[in-house]
Amino acid sequence: MSSKASVTIQIDNERVLIKEWRFKPGQETGWHRHAYDFVVLPRTDGRLLLVTKEGESFRDIVAGSCYIRSGGIEHNVTNMSDHDVVILDVELK
Repeated sequence: MSSKASVTIQIDNERVLIKEWRFKPGQETGWHRHAYDFVVLPRTDGRLLLVTKEGESFRDIVAGSCYIRSGGIEHNVTNMSDHDVVILDVELK
């Protein structure tokens, strides 16, 4: 079983919830669900494994190149890179 990535809440107010995730190689978020749509902003390059009940997929991320995801989908994310990965999740309340 993989160890858990570290997560720090940077902002939690009436409009947004911003979390910083720091993953060592092989670390994962653990199964979770976002209550709201959210933007992912990678702070480093890397390769992530995204697992949902529908299956799994890989995503190559590039520092500074953001993407949006829908809330409500239970998932787990694992760092498949050979180096540390840092991302910001910005939930839009």
